[in-house]
Parts: sequence; structure tokens; C-alpha cells
Amino acid sequence: MIEIENLSKKFGQSFGLKDINLNFKKDESVVIMGQNGAGKTTLVRAILGEQIPTSGSVRIMGIDPLKNRAAALKHIGFVPQLPPPISLSVKELVHYAVASSSMDERKIFAVCEELELDIKGHFKKLFFKLSGGMKQKLLIAIALAKEPDIFIFDEPTANLDIKGRESFYKLMPPLRDGRLLIFISHRMEEIKTLVNRKIEIDIAKVVNDEKLV
Repeated sequence: MIEIENLSKKFGQSFGLKDINLNFKKDESVVIMGQNGAGKTTLVRAILGEQIPTSGSVRIMGIDPLKNRAAALKHIGFVPQLPPPISLSVKELVHYAVASSSMDERKIFAVCEELELDIKGHFKKLFFKLSGGMKQKLLIAIALAKEPDIFIFDEPTANLDIKGRESFYKLMPPLRDGRLLIFISHRMEEIKTLVNRKIEIDIAKVVNDEKLV
């Protein structure tokens, strides 16, 4: 589902990624771990077509995200660690998500309810004025409602309280069948029952890639 071959990215004289070779397949649930600055974010940005590599390639379902980003991203539901400063109202953001991805608005509301977010009660508010936890819950709901082939969650529970984290992880098991899930996380104890593969990145390189029972 994702093929990464000889991927390198240099920033000046330093490598953000160096000779990364990874294949991600259907029915895998993967956690990618590493210290801050190890290269995790650079890898995600390369997969999403946001980062032009110095060398190497990325394919999403056979599609180059640099050459045809819109087609590649149709297959991905992405939840960032830091919600972007979107200037739309909550209502406008929901309607934009529905129009751009042909998703069912009712599914967004259903996931928000699972996460205990009263989304309709905040329709008139600007997205960037919501609390960090509310922003994260809405972005999670939009990503899940898209029902993509691939989910990428970059520290998705960083802004959630304990109850919010529990609600998020309860939504994960049904998503695994027939899809690829990638978690960027420092909280292995939280996701150990969800993942079947662990990848560790350090100083721009993959230093460990193992299957988990």
C-alpha cells in the first residue's frame, strides 16, 4: 500500500532521512517510534507529498504523491499531532471535508459522539478557537469518516485527556481489517494491543523493524 525506496532528505549538510526502504501492506498496524528529531515527521511529510526528497521515491497505492498528490491523498486519512490554524468555522470545515472527500456527514457526527464532542453545538465557532482536545477530536472524526485505505495518526492523542484517549483507541480495532494503520507515537503502552509491527527510527535511519505477535 505504501512503498518507500532509497528515500533520503537532506537539510543543508544534515540528513533528515537517509536511505529509507520500507513497505507497508494491507492488514498491518504499525507503530513508528523515535526521539524528537529522529526523522519521523520528515518521513510522514514525504509520504503525504509535502516534502520533496533529495533522492529516492514514495508510492501510495502505486501513485507518486509528488506528481499526483490529490489522487494519492484520496487513499489516506491523516491526523496531525498539531492541528493546523484553519480559519474556517467548524460548520464550514465539516462541509468542506464532505465536499472534497465525498464522505457522509453523518459519519463525522457519529464519531464525534463516540468521542463525546458536541460538534453541532460549536458549528459557529472558528476551528482555531476550539480547545486543543476539541480540534483533535474533530480531525479524528473527519479522518475516520473518510473511510480511506490508509490511516496515518501522528501522536493523535497528544491533546486528549485520559477519557478521550480511551475513546479514541476503542474506535481503532474495527479499522484494522483490510487497511493499513500507521501510528507515530511515544506511547507504546497505549497501543501495544493494536499494532503488529514496530519500526524505530534514529538519526534519520531505520534501526529496528520487527513483527509483533
